[in-house]
Amino acid sequence: MYHLLYIAFVTLFFSACSVAPLQPVAVETVSRSVNYTKEVQPILEKRCVVCHSCYNAPCQLKLDAFEGLDRGTSKAKIYVGERLGIQEPSRLLIDAQTTKEWRTRGFSSVTDSNATAGTNDSIMLQLLHHKMLHPKSIGDYYSESDDLSCAKDTKELAAFLDKNPTQGMPFGFPALTKNEYDILAQWLAQGAPLPNAEEEKKLKEPSPNATKEIAKFEAFFNHQEAKHIMSARYIYEHLFLAHLSFKSAPQEFYELVRSKTPAPQPIEIIASIRPYDDPMVEKFYYRFRKVHATIVHKTHMVYDLDDAKLKRYQELFIAPKWETQPFVVGYKTAYNAEPFRVFEQIPASSRYAFLLDNSEYVIRTFIRGPVCKGQIALNVINDHFWVAFMDPKYDLSLSNPAFLKSQYENLKMPIEVGSDMKLIHTFSDSYNEKAIAFSEARRETYDTAYKNGLGIDAIWKGKDASSAPLLSVYRHFDSASLHKGALGNLPKTAWVIDYPLLERIYYSLVAGFDIYGNVGHQVSIRRYMSRLRVEGETQFLNFLPQEDREGLFSSWYIGAEDKIEHALSQNETAIEYKHTNSKREFIEKLVNTHFLKEISIAFDKYNYLKENERAPSLPKEYKSRNDYGLGFKSLIKEGTPFIKLVNGNNSNLAYIRIKVPNAEDVVISVIMNRWHDNVSFMFNESARLDPSKDDLDFIEGFVGSYPNFFLVVALEDLPDFFDMMQHYDGSDSYREKFLKYGISRGDADFWEHYDWFQKRFLEENPHEGGLFDLNRYYYKVLR
Repeated sequence: MYHLLYIAFVTLFFSACSVAPLQPVAVETVSRSVNYTKEVQPILEKRCVVCHSCYNAPCQLKLDAFEGLDRGTSKAKIYVGERLGIQEPSRLLIDAQTTKEWRTRGFSSVTDSNATAGTNDSIMLQLLHHKMLHPKSIGDYYSESDDLSCAKDTKELAAFLDKNPTQGMPFGFPALTKNEYDILAQWLAQGAPLPNAEEEKKLKEPSPNATKEIAKFEAFFNHQEAKHIMSARYIYEHLFLAHLSFKSAPQEFYELVRSKTPAPQPIEIIASIRPYDDPMVEKFYYRFRKVHATIVHKTHMVYDLDDAKLKRYQELFIAPKWETQPFVVGYKTAYNAEPFRVFEQIPASSRYAFLLDNSEYVIRTFIRGPVCKGQIALNVINDHFWVAFMDPKYDLSLSNPAFLKSQYENLKMPIEVGSDMKLIHTFSDSYNEKAIAFSEARRETYDTAYKNGLGIDAIWKGKDASSAPLLSVYRHFDSASLHKGALGNLPKTAWVIDYPLLERIYYSLVAGFDIYGNVGHQVSIRRYMSRLRVEGETQFLNFLPQEDREGLFSSWYIGAEDKIEHALSQNETAIEYKHTNSKREFIEKLVNTHFLKEISIAFDKYNYLKENERAPSLPKEYKSRNDYGLGFKSLIKEGTPFIKLVNGNNSNLAYIRIKVPNAEDVVISVIMNRWHDNVSFMFNESARLDPSKDDLDFIEGFVGSYPNFFLVVALEDLPDFFDMMQHYDGSDSYREKFLKYGISRGDADFWEHYDWFQKRFLEENPHEGGLFDLNRYYYKVLR
């Protein structure tokens, strides 16, 4: 009797606790076929790709290309800080080519359905339908860190939605319109047909104009003389991430890849992790592969090609006499990850000239690169700093090849170990010690050669109007952006980069970095980059009076746990200084008088304060751009109440739309610069922050790829808006003021505002623009 009662109780208990299965969704049948390219793709681009692209796509569901939609989702997480072993790479269009191959790698379909006609039970439709039934977003949404389950079937999805009833798709944003939903539902009910062979060919085939250009450049890259082979290898290792564009076809973009097949055969890509890895074939070919995926700004690093660029390659690499009789260095060497050795026969002056010609692109590859999420990687830099370059005429690594060659051992980088560095070796100081030894050797060499110190002419002025001799870097917590010129107020730190430093930064953080590598690989590179940062800062300080260098350096490393080794010059600078603030005076000399006039580098009008200049008071009225420019400038001082209270990791970048009657609306990017006492240690970053020293920069136009917030302000409301920013105290009244202008992720009209900002961005940046990423939009639904 008791046994039967127990069984009955258990049965009732588990019946009550079990999750009801998801029912197939009814779909209205239509007679016509829904076209993927014309109807489905535009909806995905507007509402789905904004989160589902790059490595940070939730569940690895990449919707920027139809192949990613077909591939589906994976439970494997790319961003796993404690990963002890390497992870099998899963790069779309590289590591597998067919649906079957992806299924064997653990990916599950989001479009397959087992339902009867007139219904559909695909995971994709279930998530979209659930959102239509529960459109209101409530609470917090962390698309990159929440446990999203990544359901492989409807049973797992039912359990997830039962536990998280407000987490249908779009995740934490308003639902699709009925028309958008109906198109996707009908397409899924029709079997989710992807582009047919003719449509796919049109997507992937170069235009006639591009085809002509590709033939010229592929002929250069695949020329079989030793000079061409080594030059092509060097250029490729620096352009493998680029979106290449031809002047005759500016809206088409291409990737330079290594293929097992020559033109005109179809490309068979060599799926190496790094551009310098052994291709494992006797012969390969450099090919241009068209980018047919939706362009997203975070990975859209444009590099333009034309006849002038091809001529420049000839001037730099083919025409000069090399250090030795040219010969081919194969990929079977033990030093593939040592660019100074691999390419030593190419004159270092040619290599550095190539990097300077493309300084903005090269720096962008590791500031904005393809990793897509990198708080651990990016906390190695300050939130705002400027970068200048050593002039080639003064760079002793170019004029003295013997010095560079003598330092090969000290120029080795942790990337030579590969992706699977043993944990026991991760915190070894061997590579940092090599970097310190190089810095010391460099200091001695420079102090001997320049006994009177370096003058301002040792800073590269630029070559022509296209040059980028000064760059501004902004860190937005776990992403960063790069901009030509001097943006923002006077930064805390600055770097001067010479050839050995630029090459090592690039190879450490870009060419040699593996997002699928283990924790040892990633931590060792982060620690090494910390040394390279010190090197760049030291080279900047060497242009200042000797008596100022040590004090400034110490002020950048307040509370550092260990003594930070540097190699400050023991010679006085050759620059004469008149003011007590030598850092400011040196930077103002550079910006005001040193760089080529045709480059038009100047301090920005909203943020830069000259010595003893104070932020202005708020204007009494706002009738012109100058008026609201002064309003923003009044807020840039340290410790503005708003930034003292709004200082979380998800509050770093906002876009403001100022609605101007009878004129074009104005866009302002608001950048929160977080003060770090030091950036010398990778863990416990919050302990080194000082919100009382945080400040704001206001840049006209768009900065960054990951907006955290949108604000919309009518011109007549600017006095109230500036009052809110100036006096924000977190009270209910000021919070209501903020919400009057702020666009919360759960607002019913969110997509209307997003569409406006996105459209404006692409109008202003038709060549280099792309879709914003909304994964880091402010996580909390505010109303």
